[in-house]
Amino acid sequence: MVNDLSGSDGFAPIVSEQAKVLILGTMPGTASLLKQQYYGHPRNAFWPIMAVLFGAHVELDYQQRKEVLIDNGIAVWDVLQYCRRPGSLDANIDMASIRVNNFIDLFTHYPLITQVFFNGATAEKMYKRHVRAMLDNYFPNIEYRRLPSTSPAYASLRLAQKIEAWRVIKESMLE
Repeated sequence: MVNDLSGSDGFAPIVSEQAKVLILGTMPGTASLLKQQYYGHPRNAFWPIMAVLFGAHVELDYQQRKEVLIDNGIAVWDVLQYCRRPGSLDANIDMASIRVNNFIDLFTHYPLITQVFFNGATAEKMYKRHVRAMLDNYFPNIEYRRLPSTSPAYASLRLAQKIEAWRVIKESMLE
């Protein structure tokens, strides 16, 4: 079974040399792991939001949606490279099991990334706790912002409200 207590590995980043913005989630959920796609749950708002902002429509196949993000200077990754978690809820992550991704490597190889947007509070919290302190001396110019989670478990905002909040990514790229 994928994403059971035996643990799961995350995905490689969606990234290119032109990436200026990094969107960080926590860890792929069960549906994403089964499909081998970022934000693979059919009710996750990530791809509908990317459709409105950048044209990465859900009707496109996954590879085409990734290419739309890359063409728009967007990178996608997760804070965690590995964890044990029953189900898909971030609240169920076994904190003793986590292994974070190599952000020093990422930011070194993709120096145009100067903005990081967290897909929800847990991604931000884990990054701050396990990653940021070791990066600030090497990459002091990176700006960070938290956005509302696109997860279907975060239902306190409607899709239209999430789209409005996430619009800051597109606006920040025009500055």
